[in-house]
Amino acid sequence: MRVLITGITGFVGSHLAEYALARGDVEVFGTVRWRSRMDNINGILGDIDLIDCDLRDPSATRKCLEQVRPDYIFHLAAQSYVPASWSAPSETLTTNILAELNLLEAIRDLGLETRIQVAGSSEEYGLVLEDEVPIGEDNPLRPLSPYAVSKVAQDFLAWQYNQSYGIFAVRTRAFNHTGPRRGQVFVTSDFSRQIAMIEKGLKEPVIEVGNLEARRDFSDARDVVRAYWLSLEKGEPGDVYNIGSGSAVTIQEMLDMLLSMTDDRIEVMPVPERMRPSDVLILLSDNTKFHAQTGWKTEIPLEKTLQDLLDYWRDRVDRGKL
Repeated sequence: MRVLITGITGFVGSHLAEYALARGDVEVFGTVRWRSRMDNINGILGDIDLIDCDLRDPSATRKCLEQVRPDYIFHLAAQSYVPASWSAPSETLTTNILAELNLLEAIRDLGLETRIQVAGSSEEYGLVLEDEVPIGEDNPLRPLSPYAVSKVAQDFLAWQYNQSYGIFAVRTRAFNHTGPRRGQVFVTSDFSRQIAMIEKGLKEPVIEVGNLEARRDFSDARDVVRAYWLSLEKGEPGDVYNIGSGSAVTIQEMLDMLLSMTDDRIEVMPVPERMRPSDVLILLSDNTKFHAQTGWKTEIPLEKTLQDLLDYWRDRVDRGKL
């Protein structure tokens, strides 16, 4: 089996590549750009094939698919940081929508029998009302950021190309996920990095935070990549599935867990600059549909996820990889 992972150098992409390789019957290909950082995949570079391809370029995308002719495509490449989408809305929309459009057009033009998973986000649900929790796949989409709008567009593009052209596209809406290699701009990774720096004496014993009241449904990325694989193996073409643990914690609770894992006494300081222009109060998944379709459920406890993430940052700080 030949698998193409867009965004293979990223947080989730690297874990998915490792999962695919561990299956033993998969050739793994990934798209990269000249500026792609290889840190996350250094350990598997000898086992995967990388292809230089800017997915915003339709001809380059077509050439990539013509070369690989993948059985599965996992489309993870995106501008995925919500706050950045407010400062760069045009880039976010252009990158996220055009990249997927070019992939779908290449599949159609080449007549490939490829299955493609489009990685959406729980941010698509946006403004969720109190009586709409837990959130099912049929909940209204009320996006609250340019990033979320771009993901809604990706979601609907996959649906449209399935309906119009019969492309085997499965849409997933992953709720929050974290773990080792999570980018430092994301909340749990940011907290972990600050704690690791404090322990090393590189920062005053003060951790800067934003909104701690938001409630989120967190899973381990290593569980999420199993779900992505199952979405193409057992999912229905054109369908959409929530990927989440089915339980929610506040950001405060996540912070408290991380602080309990260090012996240092650390002060918590709210910083206005870390607040978003608008924030989603609660994201809690109803994962019944996906579990019924595939049997998937989370297996890694949140405490282990956070411990592994903190240890990841301790190692990076020790090696000066800040």
